Amino acid sequence: MSYTLLKTLHLLGVVLLVGNVIVTLVWKLAADRSGDPRVVAFGQRLVTLTDWWFTVGGVVLILLGGYGAALVAGLDLLAVRWLLWGQVLFGLSGLLWVGILIPAQIRQARQARDFAAGGEIPASYWRDARRWTGWGILAIVPLLGALWLMIAKPIAPPAAHRTPGPDPLLRIP
Repeated sequence: MSYTLLKTLHLLGVVLLVGNVIVTLVWKLAADRSGDPRVVAFGQRLVTLTDWWFTVGGVVLILLGGYGAALVAGLDLLAVRWLLWGQVLFGLSGLLWVGILIPAQIRQARQARDFAAGGEIPASYWRDARRWTGWGILAIVPLLGALWLMIAKPIAPPAAHRTPGPDPLLRIP
């Protein structure tokens, strides 16, 4: 597979992931703010669906496209510092999602099914909603940091890993 195709898949994954987590946060907050159990339940259902479609799909494309492009370009994933730190930030965000956000989201989805027909929204839902929002915002920060690193490539590789001639980071095929 060509570098350009792999990089395109990687960028499509970034658009899907980052776009979905930011937009989902905005419209979930709007649904929750309505206080209407039907609207809140509908919003929570869409959070779950779009996470499966766009967040998981985006992560898969990021990983396949990114690692594939790095392999084709001959980049050392641990020696090229912007790649290393981009992976660290991406992983940190993923840990926040897996450890805190997904469990809170699952609890909210279960509760939303119970109050979807117009029942009362329990205090535990609102507690998880606040937790999901706060940790969700924090989980977006490392994603944006990784995005910046991938675009700016600010950290040069160590001298021992540089190839003679033109800078390979500036002329990736």
